[in-house]
Amino acid sequence: MNRKGICRLLTKKHREFCASIKDEDVRKLVEKNSFITGGSIVSLLLKEPVKDYDYYLAGPKTAIAVAKYYVQQFISNNPDGIVPEVRNGRDYDDMADDRVKIYISSLGQASEEGGSYYETMDAIDAVSEADETEVPEDDGKKYRPVFLSANAITLSDKVQIVIRFHGSPEEVHENYDFDHCKCFWEPGGNGHRDYGKLTLPPTAMESIITKQLRYSGSLYPLCSVIRTRKFLKRGWYINAGQYLKMCFQISELDLTDLNVLEEQLTGVDAAYFWEIIQYCRQKTEEDDGFKVTAPYLATIIDKIF
Repeated sequence: MNRKGICRLLTKKHREFCASIKDEDVRKLVEKNSFITGGSIVSLLLKEPVKDYDYYLAGPKTAIAVAKYYVQQFISNNPDGIVPEVRNGRDYDDMADDRVKIYISSLGQASEEGGSYYETMDAIDAVSEADETEVPEDDGKKYRPVFLSANAITLSDKVQIVIRFHGSPEEVHENYDFDHCKCFWEPGGNGHRDYGKLTLPPTAMESIITKQLRYSGSLYPLCSVIRTRKFLKRGWYINAGQYLKMCFQISELDLTDLNVLEEQLTGVDAAYFWEIIQYCRQKTEEDDGFKVTAPYLATIIDKIF
């Protein structure tokens, strides 16, 4: 799909999504202070199916407002379920000052069906493959929160709102690992025929055209190594040098520190890795002298996976 076609499609998606937000203040924040980046633009450029549209928010004010809105929506839709809580770093010593997080006691995640992340994603994929006209636009079901984690809100209709990072596209992309994911679209604000702005960095386009993964450095190199699996399945290529970059950054981490390990694993196979962290934390509570070791971790991984 060409630039004009992508801008038109994303504008339509954005307007439909924003129109579904009932709180006027929150809607205005999302209209003006959000952008789409990541895999959806790559898929559109390559004429491949889009799994979801990743939204990022321009700052902590918008991130907090959006998180609170959808947490309340989730609670209203699931009155007998668990009650998530929105936290920001200024209220908690163990979080960065501008970090926004959805806290879900003991579970770390919540879905409208009460199932695991994978069960929820399978259900979303099934709905996505169906004819969307079967769900009337005014029945209140479109763009509803179906899955919550500490770092993101997954809505129906292929929208995911990431609250883990916020800021300008350049600031958000400082946390991105691979060049090809750094294309982004910003909504327009000058009338009905303003289709926004699509930015396609040359390094990203080169990577997309050649389908080669180029690692640009990340705060979460362990996550990046694991993420390469899905790209390889899709026919992408990565050379040994890119793995060396990631391994060198991993070598600078203390993965025996459970907080570091949990932070590094966030974002990939969340449900399974959450179980691993909980096993380790429980062992720590039972034994003050316990420390994560490779043999112990291997035993837990084989048990869970």
